[in-house]
Amino acid sequence: MMQHLIVLPVVLPLVAGILLLYRRQGAVRAKRLIGVIATSLLVVVGIALVARAAGGEVTYYALGGWQPPFGIVLVLDRLSALMVLLTAVLALGAVVFACAGDDERGSNFHGLFQWQLMGINGAFLTGDLFNLFVFFEVLLLASYALLLHGGGKARIQAGVHYVVLNLAGSSLFLIAVGVLYGATGTLNMADMATRLAELPAERAGLVTAGGLMLLVVFGLKAAILPLYFWLPRAYAAAPAPVAALFAIMTKVGIYAILRVYSLVFGDHAGPLADIEQAWVWWLSLGTLVAAGVGVLAARDLRLLVAYLVLVSVGTLLAGIGMGSPAAVSALLYYLVHTTLITGGLFLLAELIGVQRGKAGTRLVKGRPVHQGGLLAGLFFLGAVAVAGLPPLSGAIGKALLMASAEGGQRAWLWPILLATGLCALIALSRAGSTLFWRSQGEPMGQPLPRRQWFGVAWLLGASPLLVVLAGPVSDYTRATAEQLANPAVVVNALLNDAGDTP
Repeated sequence: MMQHLIVLPVVLPLVAGILLLYRRQGAVRAKRLIGVIATSLLVVVGIALVARAAGGEVTYYALGGWQPPFGIVLVLDRLSALMVLLTAVLALGAVVFACAGDDERGSNFHGLFQWQLMGINGAFLTGDLFNLFVFFEVLLLASYALLLHGGGKARIQAGVHYVVLNLAGSSLFLIAVGVLYGATGTLNMADMATRLAELPAERAGLVTAGGLMLLVVFGLKAAILPLYFWLPRAYAAAPAPVAALFAIMTKVGIYAILRVYSLVFGDHAGPLADIEQAWVWWLSLGTLVAAGVGVLAARDLRLLVAYLVLVSVGTLLAGIGMGSPAAVSALLYYLVHTTLITGGLFLLAELIGVQRGKAGTRLVKGRPVHQGGLLAGLFFLGAVAVAGLPPLSGAIGKALLMASAEGGQRAWLWPILLATGLCALIALSRAGSTLFWRSQGEPMGQPLPRRQWFGVAWLLGASPLLVVLAGPVSDYTRATAEQLANPAVVVNALLNDAGDTP
């Protein structure tokens, strides 16, 4: 069984999705049970994968017994294991929240939810560029339907923009893959890394073009400036459990940049080494500035949280732009923090909006909410965490990232990152006072279902837990960054060692 562990994050949601879509009508309780059990098993599998990868060994699963570089492989290292576990933890909070009634507002929610998990996990585990494209398409197709779950004018408008832009990105992705295959003769990332070290000079231009086209594609997925305009409205319009799961979607783009440009375009690539770094550094700072302005301008709680996702994107990409193992270690700690906290804030925004009636999540005066004390406490916890204030995990992540900046990087990163944090603090303070202090009249709303409380607490509770476990988590992210800085480990495991086969 252990030899098949690597493929379970793909097969488990695939099978669960088929079971859930087999009977499209009725059996709501059975669908919820299958969805929650499948997602809970993914958490268990994620923990097992992290434990397996923690020793530093890189292993792979050769589908159909075809060995790399010719066959399709799923690769397990510290980074892919971390991302699979993070996705499962986020998804469990979202799916339990949805079981309180959001899943009944449209059809096929749980099946599509599982298939999106399959696409996300596949993207984290795949070892070749073409199957990275395939898994991108799987997760995007599921996300198109989930974004429109429940219908409504705002969701359809946001969905059209989201679909059109991502179709354009998919086309560019396929072109980039074709260019790189034509120039190198392979799509396996480890094999491509070895071939770039011996690449004829006349093909360097083609590979550079293909590599930069991939950066555009991954930048679109990550929502980097100027490719982020689709994100705020799409995330704000999505159903709360879907928006929470979408918190990991931008991280798929971040992961792809980390994986491809550390493995394929690392130091071994000669003149093609680190072709993305200068672009990512300056665009990340621009993304932070634009996101800070968006946070201040937001007049809806959902939109505010969506812009906070953009703040996290700029922060993470700045770590990639700095390029050092210390910066990568810091961004990985911050990535875990921001994914879970922003996911929790999307769920919390839904609870607040339901309790405020017609006012919804708009930042305007309204009646006091039922269970306002609990909601205000959770909002305060989430606001402190996402703004990066001590003593929660956001402050640790930002401190680690700022400490990793070197020389002239500090002159740019420190003031922009701190100013953006101040913008977030101002916007969240204004939102909190409007939602909970400036209310008038009698309280409205009904007691909220326990499942929804669980989903919010599960995700927001990650912040104090990350503080308690800051030492072990930082040790793991540090080892992950060192492994990424040494792509020869992956190359040797896939091309020179026996590996794990089914």
